[in-house]
Amino acid sequence: MMQQQELIPHLFRAEYRKIVSVLCRHFGLGQIEIAEDLASDTFLTAAQTWGIKGLPPNPTAWLYSVAKNKAKNYLQREHTFDSKIAPALIDADQFMPGDIDLSTQNINDSQLQMMFAVCHPVNSQEAQIGLALRILCGFGIDEIADAFLSNKEAVNKRLYRAKEKLREQKIKMVYPGDAEVAARLPSVLTTLYLLFNEGYYSESQNHILRKDLCLEAMRLCTMLIENKSTNKPEANALLALMCFHASRFDARIDEHGRHVLYDEQDTSLWDSDLVSKGIYFLSCAANGDKISNYHLEASIAWWGTQKTDSKEKWENVLQLYDQLLQIAYSPVAALNRIYALSKVAGKQAAIPEAEKLNLADNPFYFALLGELYTGIDNNNAKLNFQQAYSLAKTGAEKQTMQRKIDSFN
Repeated sequence: MMQQQELIPHLFRAEYRKIVSVLCRHFGLGQIEIAEDLASDTFLTAAQTWGIKGLPPNPTAWLYSVAKNKAKNYLQREHTFDSKIAPALIDADQFMPGDIDLSTQNINDSQLQMMFAVCHPVNSQEAQIGLALRILCGFGIDEIADAFLSNKEAVNKRLYRAKEKLREQKIKMVYPGDAEVAARLPSVLTTLYLLFNEGYYSESQNHILRKDLCLEAMRLCTMLIENKSTNKPEANALLALMCFHASRFDARIDEHGRHVLYDEQDTSLWDSDLVSKGIYFLSCAANGDKISNYHLEASIAWWGTQKTDSKEKWENVLQLYDQLLQIAYSPVAALNRIYALSKVAGKQAAIPEAEKLNLADNPFYFALLGELYTGIDNNNAKLNFQQAYSLAKTGAEKQTMQRKIDSFN
């Protein structure tokens, strides 16, 4: 049985977001700080009480009961509630009188409503990710600071400003109607995509945290798929993309925390169950009549899980990148396309195409040139790896480039 010191952090990650979401649905989004304070106080009470009396038979039910009682006591303690707090609510009709409903259905509904509120485009994408980490994922300020390579003070300020914007713009915690989902869902999917990338491509050295970020993004995307109104092809394609990438997560980092390049990965570490799940969700994504960037990226990622190095594989990847760049250009996609081109047409054909990109401040651009020149012009290859080293932002990236440089000595 899990010990108290292990159980409370586990429950905080799993239940904090649910309690905050339900309380915000009850009080209104404008009172998000009150909801967070009550939820945090619930876990503080648990740590104090369980340390003395031991774990209750049903810790989750105990937390829900205490949270409800704290919310009730808070309102009763505020004798001037109607005059001081009610006017501060975003909308008076958002306050839901009666008992606080912590049923499974209301928890799920509240979390979905919170997801759409947190991912509202009134805030920057970085602020949306921060709010998602704190409110939807239950991450602590220290963890968020680690993920963003920032500090607690900066994170607190960012979260405070993001909440203020939601309040100032009178954003309601409501679930959009079917007609609105099509307009609002893209911003939610973008936030989840960026949240996953924050973990998968994070510069943080905390391997466990990075994996948790990916898993949280996948959990939130799964919630969208489990809801009839948001179970859209692009949501399924995004979850497929996450599954395919996550299947190679453990192979991308060695025992020393260093990045392992794709061609050097131990394929026995790839997770076949996640690959199978990705295939399932990608098949579900085929129901629509529109191909999104998530469809194309998921298809590329699927080929990345195929252990063959055949020309057919890279020809398909190259075609997919050509389509992707037409609808969603990015330097990363352009660089990856060049790598696929080198696999299809050879390094000599890829070099001039790569140099046309001229991404002078991008370390991955010079790393790619280093790879392409290796075996053709090793001196030029070394110079490019050295430039990539000088531009690298993390110790892990520098270590990878240094190994490349040392291979020419």
